[in-house]
Amino acid sequence: LANNQSAFIHKLMLEDAPRIKAYKNAIMNRKDLIKDKCVMDVGAGTGILSILCAQAGARKVIAVEASNLAILAEDIVKENNFQNTIQVQHVKVEDLVLQDNEKVDIIVSEWMGFYLLHEGMLDSVIYARDKFLKPEGYLFPESAYISAAFCRLPSLFDNWSDVHGVSMNNFGSQYRKKMYEEPQIMKVLPEQILTKSENVCWLNIKTITLKELQQFSAEFISVAQDEVSIQGLCIWFNCQFPTKPQSDVVELSTSPFDEDTHWKQTVIVLPETKEMEAGEPIAWNLNISKEENQRKYSLELSLIDSDEIEHPLPCECWRTTCILTKKHLESIELSQV
Repeated sequence: LANNQSAFIHKLMLEDAPRIKAYKNAIMNRKDLIKDKCVMDVGAGTGILSILCAQAGARKVIAVEASNLAILAEDIVKENNFQNTIQVQHVKVEDLVLQDNEKVDIIVSEWMGFYLLHEGMLDSVIYARDKFLKPEGYLFPESAYISAAFCRLPSLFDNWSDVHGVSMNNFGSQYRKKMYEEPQIMKVLPEQILTKSENVCWLNIKTITLKELQQFSAEFISVAQDEVSIQGLCIWFNCQFPTKPQSDVVELSTSPFDEDTHWKQTVIVLPETKEMEAGEPIAWNLNISKEENQRKYSLELSLIDSDEIEHPLPCECWRTTCILTKKHLESIELSQV
């Protein structure tokens, strides 16, 4: 391992039970796809996914790792007696050359970063897909989506009025402004989520292009179910794997409502609390776009006048037009029963 930080990060990932379980379940549930097939592991790290594929019966696994972790991965492969099945390639996948232009049946990769896209490793998976994957091949995971909902953040907003008998509201305000400048990685509890979640974007890993990864932007209307204090936007992601027909979907979730992962959640902190009444709408736009450094993204949250954008059908907000439209739609449904 290159340094203490690298060792800590990989230890953290190996201890991430939901992460490992999701990949293991996906791989073992699709032994029918993997048995006697050639698999490529992009960004293999310690090689754990490569070994799981070998355990599932892969004929050959090409474990591609650009960092010096590849040296350790070779030792771990030998430790598990798969040196005749797994070939560790110490190279960037973009520089990888396979003998006789070999193609693979499956690409497995744990490419996800914070809020799914941080670090831009999906670019490398797309490169590998386009160059090495057979047309009828499979990707693990095969799809992913980003979700978001407004939340409260007591650790950032509460208790500044009384710090051992001293009011520190001015400090709290300045601190939150700093937090607003870039997304924060933190654990958000289920009870801190205040609105229904919205699906910001959905990625089909089999077909998505580098151009499509440049930017994602969407507008939404969220409605307060009760009187609430909105203090940030909580963002998370889910990944789905190939499953057998009529079988339950194997999914890796980083939702605050599911088991904790090392990704936690990503939060855009509001500079000040926004108080909302029950039924009040809040319109917003989330823009996720690549920076000049193509491996990094910027996240921008904009609050919009809720009268300036089209409301969904039906809409739960208190606007007269939305209430009447909802009642009209309900009456149509009843008449069709």
